[in-house]
Amino acid sequence: MVRLDRIYTRGGDGGMTSTGDGLRVSKLHVRIIAGGSVDETNCAIGLAISAGTTEELSKVLRELQQFLFDLGADLCVSLPSLGEPDLLQTRLSSGDAEHLERVIDRFAERQAPLNSFILPGGSLAAAQLHLARSVCRRAELDVLRMQETEPLNPAIAICLNRLSDLLFVLARAANDDGRNDVLWEPRNTGA
Repeated sequence: MVRLDRIYTRGGDGGMTSTGDGLRVSKLHVRIIAGGSVDETNCAIGLAISAGTTEELSKVLRELQQFLFDLGADLCVSLPSLGEPDLLQTRLSSGDAEHLERVIDRFAERQAPLNSFILPGGSLAAAQLHLARSVCRRAELDVLRMQETEPLNPAIAICLNRLSDLLFVLARAANDDGRNDVLWEPRNTGA
């Protein structure tokens, strides 16, 4: 269990912060930027819950918020060097991506067919879930950027990819399973 005795530490006043394993890095470090995008995704999901959703949808969204903390922990604690023990016992795995896929399938099977692209909108909760989806896509890009220079658990990027798909499906669930989606209507250019 985490215990925070004090919210401010003054340790970051000079533009530095600590990773989950105690390493001091710039707040502009790719690991910190990626973690911030994951946190922002979690906040956007919290907004969607606050907008009011079904009990089933709220339960799934709260579980995703917990999952994003696990993902964030994996992101902020470096992988161990060869022969060293792992400081984090809760690394993500392919099983996590498979779980997200099962939730996608569960919701998608009851949704109206997609015959058009849809706009981020409809109900307030759906619009906020579309926002969470787009922030999650950015988090995935930040993680992929980080993987270019830092060793990282590959399951993190895979799970963010699945999560953005799941958030799309959940946004449709918040729009009466797609029946209240706002459809894209391409302009008629008269050409």
